Amino acid sequence: MRSDRLGELAPERSLRRLELAVTRRLDGLLHGEHLGILPGPGSDLAEARLYQPGEDDVRHMDWAVTARTTTPHVRDLIADHELEVWALADLSPSMDFGTAAMEKRDLVVAALAAVGFLTTRLGDRVGAYITHGEGLRRWPARTGRTAMYALLQALLDAPRTDPGRPGPSLAEALTSLARGQFKRGLRVVISDFLDQERTGDGELAWQRPMRRLAVRHQVIAVEIIDPRELDLPDVGPVMMTDPETGEVREIILSRRVRERYAAAAAAQRARTREAIRGCGAAHLVLRTDRDWISDVARFALQQRRVAGRAHPQGSRA
Repeated sequence: MRSDRLGELAPERSLRRLELAVTRRLDGLLHGEHLGILPGPGSDLAEARLYQPGEDDVRHMDWAVTARTTTPHVRDLIADHELEVWALADLSPSMDFGTAAMEKRDLVVAALAAVGFLTTRLGDRVGAYITHGEGLRRWPARTGRTAMYALLQALLDAPRTDPGRPGPSLAEALTSLARGQFKRGLRVVISDFLDQERTGDGELAWQRPMRRLAVRHQVIAVEIIDPRELDLPDVGPVMMTDPETGEVREIILSRRVRERYAAAAAAQRARTREAIRGCGAAHLVLRTDRDWISDVARFALQQRRVAGRAHPQGSRA
């Protein structure tokens, strides 16, 4: 999976391979198929596990297991099921880029698959808004493996956007998602968040609609990154194209230019991180040069512990 682009395989074989990679590895890493990608606290008890000092809420202590084993144990809560999951998949021109194991647009498919294959197994319905140069496409929410395959295939088949035709902005797409879906549930925003358009008060334009989205729903912001967006190689003069505008310029990658670029990229990532945090969304970073399944698993485990500390036993999401 990591060494091949998704689109280079036959569609059915590609999706079956992707499903096996997600379900087998995440089931092993997350220890249980009924544990979601971003579980909220529920009212049903899950299995007991070892208490993690400084991470777990002592109110979740399982005293019976603790007494029997003489080792502190806590009992997790299973998230409430039958949610409605909606994703925003950004396929703007900047996503047609990749210098490592895959392009960023392929990682968008992988991220949605990680959410979709886990949630549809619990009976949740998954739908999506897909943004590209031809506009914003709404894919209705459905449940089941067949529907999930169809959604992922639609992402794989989505046309590449010509430079200069970026389509709807991230802020516009988020606004459409928030206005079109009212049932409480999980919202997943998958983008590189390179859209730095600002409002009159200096905020990033997508912050306000994402903040409104997070008031009503659980929100995961999945930031897609390629390593060449963080620093540039020492290769001398190159021709570079702005994927959003199509503008082409020759740039000499001197040491000074590369240092300034790296500093600007780090600052942009810091702004994005703070903006997402300020919106009340969970932040997952996936890179084209990393094992994305392991990153998803670590994120899910971290979010589960945070959810367990934030809510007393027996409360509902």
